[in-house]
Order: sequence, then structure tokens, then C-alpha cells
Amino acid sequence: MKKAYNINQLRDYSCLFSRSEVNRWIDNDFDSVNLKIRRYDDKIAKTTYLKYLKSVYKVLQKFYANEYVYKNEFLNQWLIKELGSEKSIIFNEFRLGKAVADLVMFNGCSRVFEIKTLLDKESRLNSQLEEYKKIFNEIYLIIPNSKIETYKNYHESIGLIAYNQEKKEFLLVRKAIKNHSIDTDSIMKILHTKEYRNIVKEYYGEIPICNDFEQFNVCKKLIEEIPQEELSKLFIETMKQRKIFNRFSSNYKEFNQICLSLNLTDKQKEKLFINLNSTIVY
Repeated sequence: MKKAYNINQLRDYSCLFSRSEVNRWIDNDFDSVNLKIRRYDDKIAKTTYLKYLKSVYKVLQKFYANEYVYKNEFLNQWLIKELGSEKSIIFNEFRLGKAVADLVMFNGCSRVFEIKTLLDKESRLNSQLEEYKKIFNEIYLIIPNSKIETYKNYHESIGLIAYNQEKKEFLLVRKAIKNHSIDTDSIMKILHTKEYRNIVKEYYGEIPICNDFEQFNVCKKLIEEIPQEELSKLFIETMKQRKIFNRFSSNYKEFNQICLSLNLTDKQKEKLFINLNSTIVY
């Protein structure tokens, strides 16, 4: 590992940990990786793509802690520990309204984690937080250690988790204050037809007889009558039923976040890492 890297090289490296790249690796296409090797690392000893990419990740971790590094390290160091005995589920880039949450976790409560690196601006944060307050029990900002004072100014109910890049670890700065209110309009935009019908059936014991054109409005009206705290619990249990593949690897921990992003099955992951273990040919 060098003592310093050109910013263009670091940006080039960061592009390797993207959804489109990983899809190419699954298809055994390493043209883009080979291009980076020829451009920056043509003196490397004979090795595998896996070992090369692991070394690239270490470079990013030390010199260019972008959103992928933050997400992946937070997933490995923090969220995976919460996937214990209680059934939990983690979503990547969870869309609600005009906002897209970086990471969302449903277990005993609903939590959203919004990442703000040194490369990010704060301009959209207030509107994002307003969307999150409509849905989640707890909201956390994941921020650089050097930005704690800046983000402390946001509402005291927002939790803060700081990332120390030198130590490569996260610290809980401020715990989020739990909120049980939930906005019906917002969850109805998230729920699938089968899901909101199941919530109605779970709470009322039956689904009212109505045609396909009426069911959304009928179910929405009934869901609005469910007490907020009970609705929050029903929403969490509903989201935990979605088919998300949350099995993570300690051997390939550099790739856990991208596998989550693509929602790869065990079979797809197996194919990915078989391909990555092939010897570099560029």
C-alpha cells in the first residue's frame, strides 16, 4: 500500500464496487478490473481478482472513505451483530416518498440509517429526515468523526453514529429517541397489495368484501383506524416477511454491502466468488 494516491486513481478504484461491476463479475467479465490493473497496478505479482479487489478495498478504506466503505463497514461492524436470534431484515437503498434511505433495519423496531460522508452535502438532509419521521421508530445519521458538532444541531431525537477513519470503527454519539407515530399515507406507498390486505386481516380478523378497484381505499381507511403503536408493530412484522437475502460472509466481508444491494442469492454469491478466485489475466 502506497503512502498517497492520486484522487483520480481513488475515484477509479471506488467505481469497482458498484452494482454494474459486480453483475459483470458474475458473468465472468473482468474487463473493467483489467483496465484498472493496466492503468495503475501493472507491476503486481500474479494473484487472483479476489485478492486484488480486497487490496483495493483497503486503499479506499484508508484514503477514500466513500459511501460504499461507510455502508459496508457499518454493516459488518454494527448491523450484522443485530441479526441474532430475533428475526431481522436489512434493506439497502429503501425508497419512501422522494427520499431513498441508505440502510433500513426491521427487528423489534424500525430503524433508518442515513450516511453522510465528507463528500456529501447537507442540502437535502432536512427533507430526508422529514420523510423518515413518518415511518421509522428510530433515525440515525452515520457521520465522519470530524463532523459531530455540525450534525449535533439537528433535532435531538435523531441519533448520531460517528466513524473514525483512522481507527476504522464506529461510535454511538447519541441514541435516537423512539417514535411510535406512523403515517398511513406513507406506508400505503410502501406496502404491496398482499401486504396491506394482510395487515387488515391480522388486526380485524378478516378482509372486507370489495372489488379490486375499491380494496386500496377500503384497506387504507381501516388501517388509519389502527392505533399508532399497534400499526407500527404490524408494519415491522410485514416488512420482515419480504424476500431479502441477509446472509453475510466473514471471508468476503469487503463485498457484503454490494451483495445486499443486489439482493444476491446464495447460489449467485457462490458463482461470484468462484469467478473472483480466478487468476488475473490482463
